[in-house]
Amino acid sequence: MPNIGEFHPQLVHFVIGLGVVGILLRIASLAGRGAWLNPAAAVLIILSAGFSIAAATSGDQAHGPAERVPGAREAVQEHEHWGHRTRNLLIALAGVEMLILIWSSHRAGRVLKVLSAGTGLVALFFIYETGEHGGELVYSYAGGVGTRSGDPADLSNALVAALFHKARLDRDSGRAEDAARLTDELARLRPDDPTVKFLVIESKIRDRNDHQGALADLRMMQVAPDDARLAPRRALLTSQAYVGAGHPDSAKVVLTEAARQFPNNRAIQDALAKLP
Repeated sequence: MPNIGEFHPQLVHFVIGLGVVGILLRIASLAGRGAWLNPAAAVLIILSAGFSIAAATSGDQAHGPAERVPGAREAVQEHEHWGHRTRNLLIALAGVEMLILIWSSHRAGRVLKVLSAGTGLVALFFIYETGEHGGELVYSYAGGVGTRSGDPADLSNALVAALFHKARLDRDSGRAEDAARLTDELARLRPDDPTVKFLVIESKIRDRNDHQGALADLRMMQVAPDDARLAPRRALLTSQAYVGAGHPDSAKVVLTEAARQFPNNRAIQDALAKLP
């Protein structure tokens, strides 16, 4: 079978969408109203079962890189186990639905509908648990993030995001030295990115208390005066560096000019209001 691991996220969403709607329609069909509910529920559940086979297969094929992440093996295996259970239950449920389509006009059809609805409620729980463990794998262990496509640029983006968030967390937790070290690594990865340059300057101000060095870097940065994204950021950091260096009057001059140029920028207005 061809490798379909890269399509795992898309296939999973088909399983969830078709399965949930199909099961809810099956439950609604027990009321005996709406003749269309019976075939609609059956078709959606059968399709969900089909996609669950493909989703489980793609998950097995895609788990290698995620499982190799230190500490992620148990999370991968738990998600995998729930995926297999959900697939098996949906296949069984699809079999019941096929019998319902054949015997819908017989008394046995009513019994099978009740059986399908009850089994469907269990399947909903299985679908939820599989999705919950998959979400944990992705958001807590970065399972598949940056690795699914095999593109080195994606891996670099994932590393940059991790460095950015970890540096902020370390700074907020009082680990200034660690925050500075991670920001330096960011600068090494993206030396020409203006956003990263600002992060390095912010780190000099907040992590290293190097206010003069920050001011020197800000003077060297080439930023268009009318750049609504970068110019306010430069003004804010310049004011912070001036305040840290003991020159609040200079900070006020910078922010006053920035407020005149960007009157709708709330961050500048707030910073100006906080100056002594």
